[in-house]
Amino acid sequence: MKTWSMSQMISPIVQQIPPSGIRKFFSLAEGNKDIISLGVGEPDFVTPEHVRAASIRALELGRTSYTPNAGLLELREEIANYLYNGFQVKYEPDNEVIVTVGGSEAIDLALRALITPGDEIIVPVPSYIAYSPIAQLNGGKVIEVETFAENHFKLTAEALRASLTPHSKVLIINYPNNPTGAIMTYEDWLPIAKVVEDHNLVVISDEIYAELTYDEKHVSFAALPGMRERTLLISGFSKAFAMTGWRIGYACGNYELIAAMLKIHQYTVMCAPIIGQVAAIEALRNGLGEKDMMVESYAQRRRMFVKGLREIGLPCHEPRGAFYAFPSIAHTGLDSDAFAQKMLVDAGVATVPGHVFGLGGEGFIRCSYASSVARLTEALDRLDRCLNATGMARKSGDGRH
Repeated sequence: MKTWSMSQMISPIVQQIPPSGIRKFFSLAEGNKDIISLGVGEPDFVTPEHVRAASIRALELGRTSYTPNAGLLELREEIANYLYNGFQVKYEPDNEVIVTVGGSEAIDLALRALITPGDEIIVPVPSYIAYSPIAQLNGGKVIEVETFAENHFKLTAEALRASLTPHSKVLIINYPNNPTGAIMTYEDWLPIAKVVEDHNLVVISDEIYAELTYDEKHVSFAALPGMRERTLLISGFSKAFAMTGWRIGYACGNYELIAAMLKIHQYTVMCAPIIGQVAAIEALRNGLGEKDMMVESYAQRRRMFVKGLREIGLPCHEPRGAFYAFPSIAHTGLDSDAFAQKMLVDAGVATVPGHVFGLGGEGFIRCSYASSVARLTEALDRLDRCLNATGMARKSGDGRH
């Protein structure tokens, strides 16, 4: 009788993709009340009461049906208005906007719609960990372009151009950046746009943290001259509106790409949940003040936490967006995985090792400051005690690179 195992049947591509490094450390910390988790990028705010109330009213009225595949037209109209008023990018709600199950589904749909096996996908790193696995699952070849702390983790035209080949097709950008907190200004984007045009690239711009900038306003890549038609803008409600569990995202762009994505969307998930869509409408219509309040709270925590990291001897560049600090741990002599494990076990603080975010992430850890000031202060105290007890402390002024 032949020996049989299910593992032999699973796609080699799937087998080669590692599990999420973020979830690994989140799972280790989950359920342990003594652990302070700075690992998962989730707001510590609850979805505003009036947004929750709108969804409850919808349930009471029996709004439990499917919606159009692209999402409720009301919501698509609100998204289009929001992007035009906030970021000066104009989209037609009827054929240039699709509502998705979180921003993650939008990324998946876009790459499925665009990739032919062998296409090269350019990903500036460190960056959100899902881009490379999704591209690989669809037969794409991922080319990482490293960014550096001394340049504030900005993508440069020179580095982008050097990574391109005749097979380059898609550039994925993620600013404000997860995990570094880096942003790109209008002046930063202009030479990137020139490379994109010269090499006929499609751009997927993940702007889920667009609202979370602290020193200057976010600049959407799609707002640059000539970039709207070749850019897919992806965002959602999870981060800025404290709606992670509602799983409502969206993608906006060229109607032909949106139509291709919609074709896949209708065969896989049909539509995003109607209750989440109703909540998102309420958030856009009446929740912008609360969004701004949450952003101001993150700004205060950012200043306190980054200052604290530097004071305990963990050099940290200034994050200008999102809600992450990305301090260097290179001087400790440990790699990022070993350092994160040690801080989890010995200090009771969960962070994410930088290597999971791609090339250039080694030697750093990601810490989310989307937590209360009290929790952040306690986390800094624990890290400080552990660093001193193990001889890894390096008091070096403000620790800046």
